[in-house]
Amino acid sequence: MITKGQKINDRYEIIKSIGEGGMANVYLGYDEILDRNVAIKVLRGDLSNDEKFVRRFQREALSASSLSHPNIVEMYDVGEDNGLYYIVMEFVDGKTLKQLLKRRGNLTLSEAIDIMLQLTDGMAHAHDSYIIHRDLKPQNIMIQDDGQIKITDFGIAMALNSTQLTQTNSVMGSVHYLPPEQAAGKGSTTKSDIYSMGIIFYELLTGKLPFKGDNAVEIALKHMRDPLPNIREEHDSIPQSIENIILKATAKNPKNRYEDARSMHDDLLTALDDDRINEEPLVYKYPEHETENTKRLKKLEELEAEEEKEEQEKSDTGEIIEKIDPEDNIDKKNKKIIIILASIFGVLLVALLSVVFLVPKLTKTREVKVPDVSELTVSKATTKLEKLGLIVRTKIETVDSNDIKKGHVVKTDPPKGETVKKGSRITIYKSSGDKTFVLEDYTGKNYIEIQTILETKYKLAVTIEKKDVENSEYDDQEIIEQSIKPKTKVKEGDAITLYIPNLIDKFPDMVASGYSYDDVVAFCKKYNLELKVNYVETDQYAEGKVISQSRVAGTEIVKETTLTIEVAKKPVEKKKEEKKTTTDDDNKTTTDDKKTDDEKTTE
Repeated sequence: MITKGQKINDRYEIIKSIGEGGMANVYLGYDEILDRNVAIKVLRGDLSNDEKFVRRFQREALSASSLSHPNIVEMYDVGEDNGLYYIVMEFVDGKTLKQLLKRRGNLTLSEAIDIMLQLTDGMAHAHDSYIIHRDLKPQNIMIQDDGQIKITDFGIAMALNSTQLTQTNSVMGSVHYLPPEQAAGKGSTTKSDIYSMGIIFYELLTGKLPFKGDNAVEIALKHMRDPLPNIREEHDSIPQSIENIILKATAKNPKNRYEDARSMHDDLLTALDDDRINEEPLVYKYPEHETENTKRLKKLEELEAEEEKEEQEKSDTGEIIEKIDPEDNIDKKNKKIIIILASIFGVLLVALLSVVFLVPKLTKTREVKVPDVSELTVSKATTKLEKLGLIVRTKIETVDSNDIKKGHVVKTDPPKGETVKKGSRITIYKSSGDKTFVLEDYTGKNYIEIQTILETKYKLAVTIEKKDVENSEYDDQEIIEQSIKPKTKVKEGDAITLYIPNLIDKFPDMVASGYSYDDVVAFCKKYNLELKVNYVETDQYAEGKVISQSRVAGTEIVKETTLTIEVAKKPVEKKKEEKKTTTDDDNKTTTDDKKTDDEKTTE
């Protein structure tokens, strides 16, 4: 357990926890040597016990540390301290793109294009260094108050992709952004990242995910086969040129996608030009499911080739028969050769018949059926098998079973009912008792994916319940609590309840959260509120920031009501007073000058 004030590697002091996830915990730390704040990501759970993963993680993280780009979180250090595997990264003071979408719903066209230009520029730099992210999603993209984005989690994403992880990591990251080739288990290329960027662009503009389903497998299948929903049917204000970029990036067939991230970046730069806004809808050059069609065609060709080969063999046999036909008009020399060949063929035929029919009869071993010895004790099962002339292997295998009593036989190999020869070796499998496994900490993970795994793989009875939360940054599908504590052993049939947030729409603390005028406008649009704005001159807040709100934070939002806010405005300099002062001084000087002249006249 990492605590506040603890030092890692006698260099990084832990200040506080700033995030938790299925793969790692993130802490705000202080680098005592370089005198700066850093983000420290510490591996957790099964990952830190998987030596293969740890080695790969360290290697890939070191590789990603070579990246230097304003839109990529910089990696400073990778190491291990008393069993804690960690990476030290640049600390980004901001929120994730997912959190921004939760607050705003969807972004404006100009905002979305600006973010995508930064994203494609950063990914183009990574791809130039032969580094693929493999897990691009809004949760892995930080955005600062000035609008600059930072891409995170290069090392973990690459290491995860290279290992055969099970349980909750069987579906890496979020399946909502998964390229079809990854869903089909065919590995990743730079074009896989381009697909994920296309899905992100779609979500930025619509505030929705293109594919949804009841479980992870259903969503993955939709990525593989279903066309992307038409974005302009719901948002006709989006230009055709923008939809074309999304369609090209999210093509099922990688051949139809952009060649690289730089091409997508360049296309975004000119998307709003007058000659492009109303361009023709994109038509794919290659079939979207070309890979599957090619496989079917190849299979048909192989079958046809086999049939032709069989026909050819039959034809060759016929030719031989025709050549030795005794009716042919051949000379005596050829007849002698034919007679010799026929004699040899006859001898070989007799020998072959002997091998086929006589030898098996002479060497035939009696066959027996493997009996059903399930639920018997190992000793009784062994006796029953040996009576039939079968040999029981010395090593008894152990398997989990919820139906067979511990220590009793579950099955055999070969299985019951199979016919084997006398003297065959049989392996006995005995029961170790109820099949159990240890629960993990599922908080922070997508409940659909976890429910799918727990129900299909571990046969648990899963219940989903909503729990009221206020002022939450949770995702509506995020697990916030579980009824059975992590590291608890459970067995098939056990019941577990996963709690997800019942997001109550309440007014946030706009001042403390740093809302700007634009944020409030989007908020009011989302909840159908009437907005009144008063501008207040002040130096205490940045211009455009909200400094007060009429609705108290935490009160429930009622649609069609009025929200009044005060927005900071830069004070105007008091030039009029300065001008008046200057005028008075000038008048005084003029009077004095005049008086002097009169006095001179009097004199």
